Amino acid sequence: MYLLIPAAGIGTRMGSDRNKLLLKVLAQPIIAWTLLAAQAAREIDWIGIISQPSDWPDLKAILADLNLTKPVELIAGGATRQESVYNGLQALPAAAEQVLIHDGARCLATPDLLNACATAIRDCPGLIAAVAVKDTIKVVDENGIIQSTPDRRQLWAAQTPQGFNVKLLKQCHAEGVRQNWQVTDDAALFEKCGIEVRIVQGEETNLKVTTPQDLAIAEFILNSRTSRHLPTHS
Repeated sequence: MYLLIPAAGIGTRMGSDRNKLLLKVLAQPIIAWTLLAAQAAREIDWIGIISQPSDWPDLKAILADLNLTKPVELIAGGATRQESVYNGLQALPAAAEQVLIHDGARCLATPDLLNACATAIRDCPGLIAAVAVKDTIKVVDENGIIQSTPDRRQLWAAQTPQGFNVKLLKQCHAEGVRQNWQVTDDAALFEKCGIEVRIVQGEETNLKVTTPQDLAIAEFILNSRTSRHLPTHS
């Protein structure tokens, strides 16, 4: 399975003056944890990191430290996530029939989740990892007035990985360029084109590291995982 990792953003909400994925959690850059999960996922065979060329020296240094056994290609990103994924699709090897797209900032996704999505995408045109919403959601207008309360039984919080048939996703991106659609994830392009997208059960811990508070939560989760795998002594 081919994996594209959009990693071209700047950490505005993180208050960082550089790519937030280069910030460290437990002495490893955020992007390193994402790459380690991809390395450990048995279904992933190839990794493409979509980033700004100005970050390539840092990314090459990280890759050298990780010493991954799977091929990794650096791909120039665009001005938006949508443009970056479009660039990534063009850089896929010709043999790629399905692709997973996983945000580099979701550094807590486990190899099991990557494997589950890689397996499921072979039997459907598109999918996203997602978790059922637990909170009551309100639809609010521009004045802060509640307009409605949707039934949360039908609401899911979208995550990544998202998986797609490569040929269909390229067609949807091309249509998005033609019609000037602006979307925040690739599943929305499928939806606009009337193509079915399936839900795969995500992980509650698969948060997107966006703010300094998220960094602290990510550190706590990674610490918990590490402690569970430490040997015990009598």
